[in-house]
Amino acid sequence: MASSTSRFLILGNGEKPHVPAQAERLRKEIEAAGATVEKLDLTGEISVEGHHAELAIVLGGDGAILRAAHQMGKSQVPVLGINLGRLGFLAEIGSAEIDGALPILLAGKYDVSTHVMMECTVRSGRTSETFPVLNEVVISAGPPFRITGVELDIDGEKVATFFGDGLILSTPIGSTAHNLAAGGPILRQTLPAIAITPICPHSLTFRPLVESAERTFTLRCPNPSQGATLIIDGFLQFPMLPIDDVHVRRREIDFKLARIPGKSYYRTLTTKLAWGSPHDGSVGR
Repeated sequence: MASSTSRFLILGNGEKPHVPAQAERLRKEIEAAGATVEKLDLTGEISVEGHHAELAIVLGGDGAILRAAHQMGKSQVPVLGINLGRLGFLAEIGSAEIDGALPILLAGKYDVSTHVMMECTVRSGRTSETFPVLNEVVISAGPPFRITGVELDIDGEKVATFFGDGLILSTPIGSTAHNLAAGGPILRQTLPAIAITPICPHSLTFRPLVESAERTFTLRCPNPSQGATLIIDGFLQFPMLPIDDVHVRRREIDFKLARIPGKSYYRTLTTKLAWGSPHDGSVGR
């Protein structure tokens, strides 16, 4: 449990319906309780690194949380996601639960879990740039979607060249996103591991792998197909060049989620994925 919380960030996706109104309402209620909203930003583009807040409330969906993690940079604080989007594995509080959650947040009576973040360094010739990664790093063949080969090294050891539509390196947080859709495994969110999932592999012998997050992963496309693209967390995109080396390693700073007591990981999975519902394909007895 945290101590009482007095300084907040309010971040989110202002393009989603109801987000601006909910953000303004939250700001007024937090300030009426004697606490401070240090920054309110609904663009997802303004850096808030160096802030002094104790908690970030993020309105929208999981995409808004990804952008908030990038906005906070090295100044990560626990994030409470309020789902005003669709599925929302990270933004697990619904709009109807906001009023009940706010007193808990102000009193600091929320739980905090820590999660692996990675960093992706793209080296292209003599230039180099590094980006935080919360969900995944993807090399996608891109249009016109011809088969492309992605070389993977782990700690300098060559593993394989994966031929197909691309390759995903996913954190546990991201394992229920693109990784899951591509047939990869669901990793418990607090597990210090990385899922390596081929996208539509040309050979059925290519299967998903799970590796330690303490390893260094290097990706290359010596002969990238036209349109081959490096995608970080779904919104940072760069064309893949034959000279590019992409290095992915664990970041020194973890991502943190604030959780309201009574919410659990498997309960969230069961609800979001409709496990055991009449529509999940199970056979009744």
